[in-house]
Formats: sequence, structure tokens, C-alpha cells
Amino acid sequence: MNQQRILSIDILRGLTIFLMIIVNTPGSWSHVYAPFLHAKWHGCTLTDLVFPSFLFVVGLSMSQSFRHLDTADAGRLIRKISARAGLIFLIGLLLNWFPFYLTPISELRIFGVLQRIALSFFGAGILIVLLKKRNWLIASVLLLLFLHWGILYFFGGDAPYSLEDNIGRYIDNSLVGEKHVYGGFGMPFDPEGLLGSLTGMSQVLIGFLFGKYLFEYQENTNKRILHVLYLSLGFFVIAKLWNFILPINKPLWTSSYVLYTSAIVSALLLVLIEIVDKRKIEKWAWIFRVFGKNPLFSYILSMVFVKLFLQVIKWGNTNLYAYLYSDVFSAIFSPKLASFVFALSFTMFVWLFAYLLHRQNIIVKV
Repeated sequence: MNQQRILSIDILRGLTIFLMIIVNTPGSWSHVYAPFLHAKWHGCTLTDLVFPSFLFVVGLSMSQSFRHLDTADAGRLIRKISARAGLIFLIGLLLNWFPFYLTPISELRIFGVLQRIALSFFGAGILIVLLKKRNWLIASVLLLLFLHWGILYFFGGDAPYSLEDNIGRYIDNSLVGEKHVYGGFGMPFDPEGLLGSLTGMSQVLIGFLFGKYLFEYQENTNKRILHVLYLSLGFFVIAKLWNFILPINKPLWTSSYVLYTSAIVSALLLVLIEIVDKRKIEKWAWIFRVFGKNPLFSYILSMVFVKLFLQVIKWGNTNLYAYLYSDVFSAIFSPKLASFVFALSFTMFVWLFAYLLHRQNIIVKV
């Protein structure tokens, strides 16, 4: 495995975690600037770019850690991939359950953000180890995208891309039961359910293929960057055209959504390569670089603190989270600005822990 860290990948990873925490922790969900809200169903906002960015970066990171794939022990790699995916999935379950005395296990949500990462990483990792060759992996991406589309279209109801009629909702409810599925849409439907892991895998594979093409060789760097730029533009155009028949939709994680978000994230990666890898202009991104060294640990820590602030730590007649927003931030700023400044402050609070690890050069491998 290659031990050299590529700064653009670290910064993109850190920027993604930074935004993940901000969009997850507004002071009040009643007062949020529009870009920091998810699209209600079809469509894509800034917030809807964050999670697929992380899956794309998972693939980028794998392109570095699997540099010596051809000479590696496939069985050993598969065991490592399986163990890591299992650990991430288990941590996701425990986060859903935490604090354990408040949520009966009979109502424990099975899926979630970490679970989607685990399943996507596992599926993509197995394909990478077994197939190895670029052309076979490209074929796998196409197969996964069209397989997901076909399952949605042919097995859904009269409106296969709707909340009520999509087949993913039926699969999850049948597999784990309605009490174990997310209920935030007004009915049991999990936006991180099982079916979307197919397209999640494809997003990881796209990140892997882009990373391998961009970073594996030292020669013809500018030519490779130009090729990826053209491919990103192609993804964007295809996604916008595909959107007419297969909507760009995060909760369903549609194939058009995968191409659309991969196009934007890969373009951002190219900008970072130019700025920080080639021109060495990197001081501006130090905050993101710190997050980028321990991304999953930082995300997990943020979710633990959110639950502690909301459900465990009481302050007067309310919880610490509500108290800080209503009595501290709202006393200084207008409601939406107070909500945003709260989210930014909370994010930097979590960043302090990432910084302590950075100071000690500690990388927590989750």
C-alpha cells in the first residue's frame, strides 16, 4: 500500500466531512438557509452533494491503498475489506441506538449513513479485488447503474420514482420491518436503504477509477487531468439528459444522481489538484486537511456529541442543544444566521478533537 498521502484527496475528504457536520447540525431545522437543506424529493442542492462526495472519496482513497493490487493476496484483501465494512456497519447501528437506554431495540433503525458507506465500500472493494482490470470495472459501473434503474422501473408501482411506489421502500420494509426503517418522510422509507447500495457501489468505483487514472502514473499529468475534465463534463450532460426520464434523486440514489454528483465532485478534485498539488497553495485548506486525516472518526464523534447535546445533557428546562441555539446564538444573530453559526461552531468544536489527533500524528482507522 502506498504510504504517501495526496494532499488534494485529504482536502477533498476533509471538506466533505466539514460540510457533512454543518448540514447535519443546524441550530434549528425551522431556520436553515436553502442550500443547507436537502431537496424535498427530486433535485439536488449543495447538501445533496455531500454524501455522494464521501463515497467518491472512498473510491479515491482505495485507488491509493490498492496500488499493489496485482501482487496482493486477494483472500487477505477480501478479509480486510469484509472486516472493515462490518466494523463500519456495526458502528452505524450503535450510533442509531445511542444513547442505548432511550431507544428500544425493537425500534432500532437498521440502515443509515455509515451503513451505506459500509455496504458500498464492501461491494466495490470485492469487485476491485476480483476483477482488477479497468475495463471490467467500467463494465461493472455501467451494469450497476442500469441494474438499479431497471429494478426501480420494472418492479416499482405506477409511479416507480415516487416516495410511495418505489421498490426500495418495499424491499427494506419487507426485509427488516417498518419499525426498523427511517420514518422522517411521513411513512417508513429509508434513504440509505439496501437498493441504493448498488448505485453507492458504482459511485465508489467511479472514484476508484478516476483516482487510479489521475494518480497512478507521473507522466502526462496534464493530459490525464484534461481527460477527466472531459469525462466529468460528459457525466454532467448525460445526467441532465437522463434526468428527463430518471430523475436526479438522492433518497433513491438514482443512476442520474450518481453521474451528476460524480461530475461535480470530480471537477472540484481537478481544481484542488491544480491549486494544492501542482501550485502548492495549501495554507487556506489547513482546517480541511486536519479533518481529512480522520474523516470517519470525526463524523462519528459529531453524531455522538449531537445525541449527547440533544438527549442526554439537560440545561434548565431543555437540552443543551436547544439552549445554546435559543439562549446564546439567537440572542446575537437573526434566526437563520444563528442556526448557521451554531452549525459552524459545533463543527469547529468537533474539529478540535481532530486537531488533537493531528498534533499527535494519530490516524484512527475505522
